[in-house]
Amino acid sequence: MAETLHLNEQRLPCPPGLTVAELLRQQGLDGRRVATAVNGSFVPRERREQHTLRAGDQVLTFQAIVGG
Repeated sequence: MAETLHLNEQRLPCPPGLTVAELLRQQGLDGRRVATAVNGSFVPRERREQHTLRAGDQVLTFQAIVGG
């Protein structure tokens, strides 16, 4: 069975070396408009290119909230 991860409620392949940024691009998500978390931990936009995903990871995207 292929290695997979979950993006929101969707199961997707998790090839070796896949980063959060690449996953967002593959899924057509605008990284400037969503916040991301992997396994419950926030991943800042500037860390997405370096954050490598592993099989079984749970990735969530959510609308970034701006305000104060």
